Amino acid sequence: MKKCLLTIVTLGLIASQLMAQTDPKAQEILKGVSAKYKSYKSVSTSFKLNLLDQKSKKTTVQSGTVSLKGAAYNFAMSGQTVMCDGKTTWTYMKESNEVQISDNKPMVDAISPTTIFTMYEKGFKSKFLAEKKVAGKAIQLIELTPDDNKKNYIKIQLTIDKVGKYVSEAKVFDKNGNIYTYSIVKFTPNATLTDDLFSFNKAKYPGVEIVDLR
Repeated sequence: MKKCLLTIVTLGLIASQLMAQTDPKAQEILKGVSAKYKSYKSVSTSFKLNLLDQKSKKTTVQSGTVSLKGAAYNFAMSGQTVMCDGKTTWTYMKESNEVQISDNKPMVDAISPTTIFTMYEKGFKSKFLAEKKVAGKAIQLIELTPDDNKKNYIKIQLTIDKVGKYVSEAKVFDKNGNIYTYSIVKFTPNATLTDDLFSFNKAKYPGVEIVDLR
């Protein structure tokens, strides 16, 4: 009888843990966001990256743009532009007028403006936090915690635009006490993006130094 009771209690604890890991409301919201994003042929955004070092209380703000079309992307920030056609990646540095060419090797765990719209799909436990209005817009807050505690971040807080069904902000809390906030300033679905946006044309960069790392 005692063994039976212990088994029931143990199973109950396991079930409650699993429920906490797969918050139904959070999953429903994220599935809706994922389905909406995958319905677009392309996406163009402008964003701001705010880095807060909680130890020094210093804040750094940078702006950039990112365009996505299938596996191809164009990411520009702080005088650096990364172009990728899905197979090859070109990283151009304006200050040195240099471009580095490499094979495209997507980093599964990378968190950046090119991944914030889909990064939540695997490797995380999700939890619905709240729904509220900010500047007249309805937003939903979801907290993600990584399945792998070896990650260099503790948690990620996503802000979802309820009507548009897209991630409007991702706040990453790392283990060093830094907070990285990616805020989408402008989100344009199904933007008209030509293929030349995702590859490097040296004719447009006179005197460019090419470093082929392949």
